[in-house]
Amino acid sequence: MSAQIGEAFVKAIASRDAAGLLALLQPDVDFRAMTPSKFWESSSAAEVVNDVILGRWFEETDHIDAVDSIEDGAVVDRNRVRYRFAITSPGGSYLVEQQAYYDVADDDRISWLRIMCSGYMEAG
Repeated sequence: MSAQIGEAFVKAIASRDAAGLLALLQPDVDFRAMTPSKFWESSSAAEVVNDVILGRWFEETDHIDAVDSIEDGAVVDRNRVRYRFAITSPGGSYLVEQQAYYDVADDDRISWLRIMCSGYMEAG
């Protein structure tokens, strides 16, 4: 079930599905992330979805053209999912790769989430 949650998380980002993302996260999710220019931290699923992931990382002007890859697995009892998006934005075409580690609570929602992002890399 956890691998399905990781894949659902990636697909919800790609389709800009805020409601779907919120349904995958516990309301008080323990979230931290690192992008090339900033460290992010929150304990609110709404803030993670609306202000961080869909509000800053993948803005309205960014079009996620494709999910190039999804790879899921585990490190002992911690889940992980690596994914890469092909993105077109006003500045050009880019690839963005992220690696997420997450724990799933008894209610099949992500309770703990850490993400590392490559940043927007110009597609050549």
